Amino acid sequence: MTAQLPFEQPGPLKVPPLLRRLQEEGPIHKVRTRVGDDAWLITGHDEVRRLLDDDRLGRAHPNPDGAARSNESALFGGPLGNYATEKSDHRRMRSLLQPHFSPRAMRAFRHRIDALTSGLLADLAQQPQPADLNIHLALPLPILVICELLGVPYEDRDQFRAWTQAAAEIRDRARSEQGLTDLFTYGQQLVADKRRKPGEDVISRLCATEGVGDDEIAMLSMALLFAGHETTVVQLGLGAVLLLTHRDQWQALRRNPTLIEGAVEEILRAPGKASGGIPRYARTDLEVGGVTVRAGDLLMLDNGAANHDPDAFSLPDRFDISRTATASHLSFGHGARYCIGAPLARMELQAAFAQLVRNFPDMQLAADVDDLTVRQDTLTGGIATLPVRW
Repeated sequence: MTAQLPFEQPGPLKVPPLLRRLQEEGPIHKVRTRVGDDAWLITGHDEVRRLLDDDRLGRAHPNPDGAARSNESALFGGPLGNYATEKSDHRRMRSLLQPHFSPRAMRAFRHRIDALTSGLLADLAQQPQPADLNIHLALPLPILVICELLGVPYEDRDQFRAWTQAAAEIRDRARSEQGLTDLFTYGQQLVADKRRKPGEDVISRLCATEGVGDDEIAMLSMALLFAGHETTVVQLGLGAVLLLTHRDQWQALRRNPTLIEGAVEEILRAPGKASGGIPRYARTDLEVGGVTVRAGDLLMLDNGAANHDPDAFSLPDRFDISRTATASHLSFGHGARYCIGAPLARMELQAAFAQLVRNFPDMQLAADVDDLTVRQDTLTGGIATLPVRW
């Protein structure tokens, strides 16, 4: 019987048992997606890593209306982009955005991330207990950071957050499409504002770039706004749960703050996920793990499963911030499509957890970990509420 996504997950941090069994059988599996379409689930670390950088795969499809879908999201549920120009379009996008996320640009921004984190934690300390760590840290920090970087008014956060949540909807395609439309319209408005009154921000600098049209800037900016906070919000929540439920690791980081970089890499690697991974379409016939995949087939590159492959990580289900192999995790992808915002996300996670452990050494969960709710209705998932005491 063909396995059906998503797989049942026994807890917010645990690998689905069915995914573990499939992984033991091999690196490629025939599955049905959330909407009932056929797909190939790739679970082996070596195979996922190789396919993430294989130009025989892409996000576009020659027959988008007839292509298999992973879910109902207009953003990632089905084909995306122009099949004929996908590769050149992607290269152009990277070339336009890369200068704004260079190591030098990110290093210059680190002090602002530290300051924003300090302000949020100072406010948290004044809250009645228990407090929701999502509301007071995991959600506002990435939004503050991406707003400042892009030049998006922070006071618009509730509005664009609602649109990004709608765009990430995986069950209602009409709602997802409307969310994308609203975001793009908002982006067009921001571009018009920056044309009239430019600032020291990414959108203003894109407006000053020769040969880039307003609609292209709006599209790029809103893609950054979405990706620049949604996934980091999730990782902040999951990372906090990991540290708070592994007191030995919390205390190790408290005693030795220099472990923070490794701790963040392990936080990126360790959560068990049931999403199915990153969708790609085969542009030609190819062989994966001894199985022939046909042109047009949907492949789900399960980077979460790859991050728990015992052939790549010793005792993969163990959370260990001193692990030496975490650099090979695939949470940001690999190769030509490696996440352009990875340095920014790393800085946010490092600032948040370094300061959280230092300033709230006795923090603990105010609920049983198995009672925490994982969101099932959005692309990025994550913990719904995160009550803590200190």
